[in-house]
Amino acid sequence: MTCHRGRRFTSKADAGCFEAMASDLRSIIRVAQGRQGQPSAVVMDGRTLQSSCESGPRAGCDGYERKRGSKIHMAVDTLGHLLAVHVTPADEQERAQVRILCEQVQQATGHTVELAWADQGYTGEQARQAARDSGIDLQIVKLPEAKKGFVLLPKRCVVERSIGWL
Repeated sequence: MTCHRGRRFTSKADAGCFEAMASDLRSIIRVAQGRQGQPSAVVMDGRTLQSSCESGPRAGCDGYERKRGSKIHMAVDTLGHLLAVHVTPADEQERAQVRILCEQVQQATGHTVELAWADQGYTGEQARQAARDSGIDLQIVKLPEAKKGFVLLPKRCVVERSIGWL
């Protein structure tokens, strides 16, 4: 059996066909919207999902959101298309996941990404260096000093919309 690119495989897990089709579809949609086939910038964020009884020892406690569960770390392109996802216990920090997300993003895009936007959970020299090691400039989008109510942050709304589907 072969996938749409002619690769032979014995099981769906070995094929990589899903990833190849997702990449091709993302490129087609981007070109149809007047963009380059592969993105040069991404947006990163994380969200804590409450655990179920079956989660057991895999779940962690997110002190900021006061939830016990798992944390989903995502990277999307500027149109909101998923490029990378990484799941950890909720007590894992966002900044500690930058290296994994950046490596997954570069693998998915063929090393075309040069810039990443993220919230203040990704601050710190270690996170910035992890992104730099993958050839990505990590820029933090900060909240306004005197915020009142909901504030839409530039660039970040794209990943927030994608995370909202979880």
